[in-house]
Amino acid sequence: MGKGYNARIASNPYIVGTFACIGGGLFGLDISSMSTVLNNPAYANTFNNPGSNAQGAIVASMPAGSLMGALSVTYLGDKLGRKKTVIFSGLFWVIGSILQCASVDRGMLCAGRIISGYAVGLASTVVPVYQSEIAAPAIRGRLVSFQQWSITWGILFQYFVQFGCSYINGTASFRIPWGLQMIPAIILSLGMTVFPESPRWLVDHDREAEALEILADLHGGGNEQDELVLLEFEEIKQQVHFERTEGAKSWSDLLKPGVLRRVVLGSSLQMWSQLTGMNVMMYYVVYVFEGAGLTGRRANLIADSVQYVLNVAFTVPAIIYIDKWGRRPMIIYGCLIMGFWLYLVGGLQARFGEWGTLNGATTWVVVNNGAATKAIIVCSYCFVCSFAITMGPASWTYAAEIFPMRVRAKAVALSTATNWLFNFALAWAAPPMLANIQWKTYFVFGTFNFAACIHFFFCFPETAQRSLEEIEEVFAQGHEYSAWAVSRSVGKKSLSDVLANKGDEKGSLEKSDV
Repeated sequence: MGKGYNARIASNPYIVGTFACIGGGLFGLDISSMSTVLNNPAYANTFNNPGSNAQGAIVASMPAGSLMGALSVTYLGDKLGRKKTVIFSGLFWVIGSILQCASVDRGMLCAGRIISGYAVGLASTVVPVYQSEIAAPAIRGRLVSFQQWSITWGILFQYFVQFGCSYINGTASFRIPWGLQMIPAIILSLGMTVFPESPRWLVDHDREAEALEILADLHGGGNEQDELVLLEFEEIKQQVHFERTEGAKSWSDLLKPGVLRRVVLGSSLQMWSQLTGMNVMMYYVVYVFEGAGLTGRRANLIADSVQYVLNVAFTVPAIIYIDKWGRRPMIIYGCLIMGFWLYLVGGLQARFGEWGTLNGATTWVVVNNGAATKAIIVCSYCFVCSFAITMGPASWTYAAEIFPMRVRAKAVALSTATNWLFNFALAWAAPPMLANIQWKTYFVFGTFNFAACIHFFFCFPETAQRSLEEIEEVFAQGHEYSAWAVSRSVGKKSLSDVLANKGDEKGSLEKSDV
């Protein structure tokens, strides 16, 4: 029987680790698919000129579906495996895209967005798990960071498709981009058929021979006697054996000592990633720049494009250096800097803005002050760059690597579901906030960033440069409220250490039998 995957592809960790990131790109496609139609007259006419609350509900329907998709991974990820779950996510996205492209009213549009959201929920949850389980410790952060980079590319690609189609009159200006976005999902579902399954999932399902073969192809050039391969294989087996002695998997496992702490960390990290305000700045960048005084649909679209390009470009340094810099500095300093830029935006809006009329609605807007308009736009760009180089990649990486194998699918699903829950709430709330409390909106999100910075400093230990099994030692140190006290050398092991530990455990078992 064949391997069920292409060994040559499996031998390149970057191809294996990045291809599944197309699933993350689906989320990016959705962000641009809505942000660029907000000032499109054809879209407004087709869907009966949605107001701020109605538009918020349309946008929020996607993260509502994503919430359901993320929670579904708790079953699908363990039952079907990581690989098949990624394939299913692409199929659901195609169905949702078809409905959106053909939609004739708000109900049909929301139905399509919910189904597409379900696909994004599946992909955004299982892809980081898949990446973290197949990557070598030295590059795991880099590979999982590609999830965030793929989101930025999805935003950028869909944006320029939308921008090009904006020159078309009529509903084709938004239906063509909504239809084309199914192409990456088709590539994802077909392409994943030649990629390997997670070796950790295989060991957990008593398929050790397949797991060792895949580990050898992934990290040893096909050599099953390679030291790194044997080290990982022994660590995985020991961890799975230990977890099985604890009993059957269940949701109650998430409440056990040592696990609950990590569930809180993973979920709160995903919560803070939304409360930074980044997705509000992505979804509603049109509203943000209009409030800054940038008038004209074409000028706004051009300014938006700069923000999306910066988002892609500034994610690259994070991908390269995340394993060197570490997770803690990135999330701590990132939130500190983002809070600063948001306070600047809010202060400039408060100082130079006034009540005016925009698109027939009364709103707070900067009028006839080019310097203030440019300053607000530049601060918005700096905010996006700060997120792209810090919190964006680190939030996906950290939440995917801190959980034990026994509960990983459920715990990551719960963490990602938290992300989508807050995404849903903010997507719906942002338009009314921008309409009613105006510039104070930026102070709200700026304050969230400063609060997150404090939380990260005290509670989040460093996890970089360790295998998933070695991370268990990090949390065994304690230091729940003094995370800085955990040394970066904690948990590091060699093959001889692992085998010696295995011998000690075997000896203990033999004595207990006597």
